[in-house]
Amino acid sequence: MRRFRYTDPDFQTRFTAFLDERRGQPADVDLAAAEVLAAVKARGLEAVLEFSRKFDRVELTGETIRVSAEEIAAGVAACDPAVREAIAFAAARIRAYHERQRPADQRWTDSAGVELGWRWGPLESVGVYVPGGRAAYPSTVLMNCIPAQAAGVDRIAMVTPPGKLEPAVLAAAHEAGVTEIWRIGGAQAVAALAYGAGPIAPVDKIVGPGNAYVTAAKRRLYGVVGLDALAGPSEIVVVADADNDPEWIASDLLSQAEHDPAAQSILITDDEALAEAVEAAIARLLKTLATGEDAAASWRDHGAIIIAPLARCPELVDRIAPEHVEFCTADPDSLADQVRHAGAIFLGRHTPEALGDYVAGSNHVLPTSRAARFQSGLSLFDFLKRTSVIKASAGAYGVLGRHTVALAEAEGLPAHALSAALRLPRD
Repeated sequence: MRRFRYTDPDFQTRFTAFLDERRGQPADVDLAAAEVLAAVKARGLEAVLEFSRKFDRVELTGETIRVSAEEIAAGVAACDPAVREAIAFAAARIRAYHERQRPADQRWTDSAGVELGWRWGPLESVGVYVPGGRAAYPSTVLMNCIPAQAAGVDRIAMVTPPGKLEPAVLAAAHEAGVTEIWRIGGAQAVAALAYGAGPIAPVDKIVGPGNAYVTAAKRRLYGVVGLDALAGPSEIVVVADADNDPEWIASDLLSQAEHDPAAQSILITDDEALAEAVEAAIARLLKTLATGEDAAASWRDHGAIIIAPLARCPELVDRIAPEHVEFCTADPDSLADQVRHAGAIFLGRHTPEALGDYVAGSNHVLPTSRAARFQSGLSLFDFLKRTSVIKASAGAYGVLGRHTVALAEAEGLPAHALSAALRLPRD
């Protein structure tokens, strides 16, 4: 864990170096992902099954690779009733939040008499990657599938690494209306969604977070299919004044640190005593967490405490451009209103980031690795396309046509100019 003081002469230099550090980038990942993509593109299902055997140590066939309707139903039945209730509660809130994002089609006639507008329509098919391994992620199912369902996507194909399918994951899929689930993971799953593999038909867009190999595969598939984002390690910044319970703040920081040893948690406060108390609380809590080993590594290697005036916090947050930022202050809105770059903002002492991960209703798929400078979190818009609509009458064309000819000739495109000129009124 690093400690910074805004008033130190070398603060800017040290803070910049801290932001420039790379986290969680294993060597040769890109090359390995490229080899998997090429093999699946060339050999389809055969290569997918081969990589599942090699990397996941499971023997699958074209018949067993798909999760059956009976397995889904059994998973739903086996899910703890309290968890099923929480899934339904979260799903309803996520659906309501994303349905409010639906944009309207528009058509109007401008001053030249040209009818212009746009219309919105859903994607035809989407692939959703749901991670496995470290934990079961029913929330990932809800956050990725429900917006697609709300947008009207015809086909949602879910992939998740083979092994035990957690009842909560299957219950979430059922709640989100997903019936097509494939038990494959890693770069080979992404390749199967992009290119198709045996019974797995290709999709138009792939969403959902995964490990470094999944991210590398998605990066290489840019232009082959649509992509949501390239997910990096999770991040949180907590801005806190002196009037906070140190254990609350410590637990918020650890809520991201426990995701991955490469995750990053940063406390910004104007109170030295709070900083000391939070650091001590983290040390205590780490001993109580089942995820303590990963969280301890994350806090040790990538965590930070920054002592700075509250007035300087918005500029520091903007430089970090974090996935999540909490403002645990007396007047959180006044500080948050000054922030330009953040994936999601949590206001007040009773709004921990964990609410956003599960039941607030907003999406928890958010930009990482400073991508909040230019990217938004997942939304209904990720599953919609906007199509332009243009209609010109003969009279309107008389106004636009000669300018079209002039610009086409200026660009050296005679067929464009001819197409426009032939429609102009003859003198």
